Amino acid sequence: MQVVGVIPARYASTRLPGKPLIKISGKPLLQWVIEGVQTSQKVNEFLVATDHEAIAELAQKCGVEAIMTSSDLPSGSDRVWAAIEDRQVDVALNIQGDEPLISGTLVDALAEPFFDSVEVVMSTLGRLPSLEDLESQNTAKIVLNHNSEALYFSRFPIPYSRNSIQDSPRGCLKHIGLYGYRKSFLKKFCEQGPVEIERAESLEQLRALYLGAKIKVVQVDHESWGVDTPEDVGKIEQILAEKR
Repeated sequence: MQVVGVIPARYASTRLPGKPLIKISGKPLLQWVIEGVQTSQKVNEFLVATDHEAIAELAQKCGVEAIMTSSDLPSGSDRVWAAIEDRQVDVALNIQGDEPLISGTLVDALAEPFFDSVEVVMSTLGRLPSLEDLESQNTAKIVLNHNSEALYFSRFPIPYSRNSIQDSPRGCLKHIGLYGYRKSFLKKFCEQGPVEIERAESLEQLRALYLGAKIKVVQVDHESWGVDTPEDVGKIEQILAEKR
């Protein structure tokens, strides 16, 4: 099975323009991501999908092929599709380009369901949430069925609409925003375009549920640390220093 990991890395960012090129402890953010995922045992090839020449040059210096994609694409998944549409690919992994602490082990967890069953068309990751995660509308939560498939995603503290969060069991996972797609389903997903529940929550994975897809959710221990603001750079550098 041909598994390709695609790192969408566009230049424009409302809060942090040129984010993939920003230095963290002396190395560009994108370089941290590339070096982290290359320890994967299940991915045959990694690509960077970008709209900027400087990002493409950095990817190539890191030994990864860069695919130029349009700046007008509406989501990371659309950028992944643009990168693999004409390639012989069975499974495409959408890997966040702004998480410098990502590892090959995490990427392999995302890919594993496709090796386990030919019925799987989409996968994602989740972890046990903290109380802060439950209360934050910047964090997506997942409610699962008994097969570890997503029932729904929300920025609100589901399934707690009638109870205090503090008094309720944590019947959900914190979503970690990496996605795996069977190529045939990614085509269907991107051709559909945004749907109403997706717009309401600003969560593109709800489009897959709208289409009737089952999303396999793998529980991991990884804490998600994305870089969205200049303050996040300092936090990541502190974490890296502690790890050393």
